[in-house]
Amino acid sequence: MRPGESRRDFESRARMRLISGRLKVQRKKFDPLRRGIFVVPATITSLGLLAGFYSLISSINSHFEFAAVMITVAFICDGLDGRVARLSRSSSQFGVELDSLSDVVAFGVAPAALMYTWALKPLGSIAIVICGLYVVCAALRLARFNVQTGKTDKSRFTGLPVPGAAALIAGCALAYSYFELSSPRTLCSVAAPMTLALAVLMISSVPYPSFKSIHPRKRAQVEIMAGVLVVAAMFLAMPQFTLFALALGYVVSGPILMARGERITKLPFLHPLEPSTAEASPEAAEEINDDEPHDAAPLH
Repeated sequence: MRPGESRRDFESRARMRLISGRLKVQRKKFDPLRRGIFVVPATITSLGLLAGFYSLISSINSHFEFAAVMITVAFICDGLDGRVARLSRSSSQFGVELDSLSDVVAFGVAPAALMYTWALKPLGSIAIVICGLYVVCAALRLARFNVQTGKTDKSRFTGLPVPGAAALIAGCALAYSYFELSSPRTLCSVAAPMTLALAVLMISSVPYPSFKSIHPRKRAQVEIMAGVLVVAAMFLAMPQFTLFALALGYVVSGPILMARGERITKLPFLHPLEPSTAEASPEAAEEINDDEPHDAAPLH
């Protein structure tokens, strides 16, 4: 209370301040511009989902190279939607959940279908078990990522990200077609253990590099710029083999980091929801989600 101010004036001023604060919160929640911006990252995520669906159809029709290309398109969309959401400040829990559902199809079901129809079909029931295990591990990896977001080191991923595993499968199919190889038995004997290894790495605690901390405005060293130019030249000359080499290098980087002694320091335990949180009203849950900003991540 200010000196010389009556209690009635003080209460009136406090009431006006409270009303003004509520109006600002309502304008922040229901700003039509922000609601319109949400369409952009959601559209990019939906395009990645459609690319995964087209990859699945192409694998069924034995168009393996096109199926691998569609997985690559989904990989690009997965990297763009999170970046666009953060730049436009339109990140939301809805976008995070939509991104995870899209990744289950594009990087879980589609690569498993490609691997089954392209390489593992001669194994019969064993191939179904291997590919099914890959899909389950991909879903478990995405679910674990969602509950651990913001609780682990942002410079490292816990386990192989699902897009990285899918990129290696797509890269193998493209490289096999690029070099015009024709050895079904060798392909089957290599693809089976590789698919199992990818499934285990996804649900493991092996540390993998994260590129979230890379800022486009930071200055890069000359060696890094030279490496980027070399990779770009390789993509122009032989994109199929370059995708395979980069994906394989990333998959191997996790065990290399672990062999060097790096470990994930602490994994948060998965507890059930508290009764007060689980029984909260939809209005209260919406207020909690609006107060806590969520960032859509490019990799999971």
